[in-house]
Amino acid sequence: MRRFRKGITNHKFNHILKSKSTLLQEDKDLLFTADIEQNEAYFKEAFVDCYDVVYRRIDIHSNLQWLVVYIDSLIDKKTLEEYILKPLQKSEGGEAANELVSIGTMTSSDNVSETIAKLFQGHAVILTEGCSEVMTVCIPGLSKRSIEEPSSEPVIRGPKEGFIEQLSTNLGLIRARLKTSKFKTECMVIGEYSQTQVVITYLKGIVDDKVVDQVRARLQSIQVDGILDSGYIEEFIEDQPYSPFPQVHSTERPDVVAAELLEGKVAILVDTSPYVLIVPMTFWSGMQSSEDFYIRWPIATFVRWIRFLFVHFAIFAPALYVAITTFHQEMIPTNLVLSIAGSREAVPFPAMVEALLMEVIFEALVEAGIRIPKQIGPTIGIVGGLVIGQAAVQAGLISAPVVIIVSITGISTFTTPRYSLRNGIRLLRFPVLFLAGTLGLYGIVLGFLGIMLHVTSLRSFGTLYFSPVSPLKMSAFKDVFIRVPIRLKLLFKTTPDQEGGNR
Repeated sequence: MRRFRKGITNHKFNHILKSKSTLLQEDKDLLFTADIEQNEAYFKEAFVDCYDVVYRRIDIHSNLQWLVVYIDSLIDKKTLEEYILKPLQKSEGGEAANELVSIGTMTSSDNVSETIAKLFQGHAVILTEGCSEVMTVCIPGLSKRSIEEPSSEPVIRGPKEGFIEQLSTNLGLIRARLKTSKFKTECMVIGEYSQTQVVITYLKGIVDDKVVDQVRARLQSIQVDGILDSGYIEEFIEDQPYSPFPQVHSTERPDVVAAELLEGKVAILVDTSPYVLIVPMTFWSGMQSSEDFYIRWPIATFVRWIRFLFVHFAIFAPALYVAITTFHQEMIPTNLVLSIAGSREAVPFPAMVEALLMEVIFEALVEAGIRIPKQIGPTIGIVGGLVIGQAAVQAGLISAPVVIIVSITGISTFTTPRYSLRNGIRLLRFPVLFLAGTLGLYGIVLGFLGIMLHVTSLRSFGTLYFSPVSPLKMSAFKDVFIRVPIRLKLLFKTTPDQEGGNR
C-alpha cells in the first residue's frame, strides 16, 4: 500500500478514496428488483467462494417461483425443512410467502445489504418471483452451552446461573430479574468483519443519562475489524488503558448485573461473550462479592475487612520482608533475627533476588494451573508448589521465611473477589518489591504514595475511582467498609452518582 501511495499524487489518491467511498455507499443502498434471477445474482456476487451458503430453488409448474437463501452452518435445518421448504413446495402458486410460512420472526426488506446482514444472524431469506421485497425468517441453529455456575465467580449461597455466549439468553437472564418496562436495551453492531451485536442496558429513571450518552458515544467511535470478546470493548472504552486497575467491571453473574443496574449503572452485553461489562466502576465495588448481600451482615462485614487487610499483604508483604531484612534489621526482635539469619546462612542470593525468584515461580505455577487440563491442573499446582519449595529450601537456594512470605502473599491475592482487580494487585507487588530492595522502607512509602495518587486520580466514566472515600461523601459511605443491613440502607438511599459500588 505504501508503494502504491508513492506512485500517485495526493490529489489522485484522494480521488481514489472518494470513488471507493461512493461505491461502498451505492452498495449499501442497493435495492432488490422484481427479477428473481437478478436478486439471486446479488447474493452470489456477495458470497463468492462461500460453500456453506445454500440456494434452494422451488419451481411451480416448471417455473422458478421462490428462492430460499441461507447459511447452512447458522440455521436450524430441521425447522427450515419442516416449516419453510415443505409448505413452499406443496404450494400450487399464487400465494405469498408470508401466507405459507408461519414460523419464527418474519420481516420484509428491499435492501440488499440489510438482508445479507440478517443471513449472518441465522435468518433464511425467501425471494419471490415478480416481487421486489424479500422475506426473512429467523431460525438460528447454532448449538449453545447450557447455563451453569460461573467458574470465575463461585458462591456458596446465591444464584448458580451464569451467562453464556448467546446474547438473547443473557438478556433473558437479566429480564427474569428486572421485570419492568424501565429496563431499556439499545443494540448496535461493531466490527467491520465480525458484525458483532453489542447491547447497552440500563434502568430508565435510575441511571444518569450523561453516563448512557457517554457509553453510547464511546461504543459508536470504535472502528475495528472484529470484536471477538467483551475484552476488546473494555480496552476501547476505559478512561486510562495503561493503568493496572480495571475501570470497567466484568462479570458472568446475572444477579450482579441486575444489582448494578438497580444502582444506576450501565451494562454492556456482547454477542459470543459470557462476560458482561458494567460501568462506571470503583475500587470498592471491585472489593465486593455478590455473596456479601446474601449472608448476614455481620459475617459479610467481617469477610470484607479480611479482604481489605489481605490486599495490603498481597502488595506489600514481600517488600516489607526485603526492606527489613536488608536495611532495617534493628526493627526485628533478636530471636527472630537469629532465626532468619540462620535460615539464610547458606543462601547465595540477596533477599530481593530471593523473593523475586520465588514470586516469579509462584506466578508461573498459577499460570500453569490455569492452562493445564482441569483433570491434572489442581494436582500440578499443589504438588509443584510443595515439591519445588521444599527442594529449594533443602538445597539452600531459598530460605524458609521467603517461602512462607510468598505463600501468604499468594493466598492474600486470591481473597480479592474480582478477577480483573486481582490481576492488577498481582502486578503491583513487583515494582514495590524493587523499591524496597533499593530504598528500604522509604521505597515502600514512595510506592504506597504513588499507588494512592494514581488510584485517587483515576476516573471511570466521570466517577472517581476511589469514590466515596476520596473525595469523602458521607451520604454514600454507608456500604463501603460495613455491609449495612438492607432495612437501614433504605433509610439512607442515595442517587446513582453517589453510590461508589453500593447496593
